[in-house]
Amino acid sequence: MKTQIWIAVIVYLLVAIVKKRLHLPGSLHTLLQIMEVNLFEKTDIIQVVEKAMRQETMPEPGNQLNLFSS
Repeated sequence: MKTQIWIAVIVYLLVAIVKKRLHLPGSLHTLLQIMEVNLFEKTDIIQVVEKAMRQETMPEPGNQLNLFSS
């Protein structure tokens, strides 16, 4: 149990250091999720994060009608 806590703390700190040094956008939670999904890709971290952020900020074309359209 103690080992898992220490591993979680170390991973959190490593991601915080990478975020600060590379000036990455997004929260630490978002970056942890992005890295979890792309763990074994042979791509630069910056490219993976920028791609994920572009997809996150792009609005999805919805087929849903607006309830309060003017």
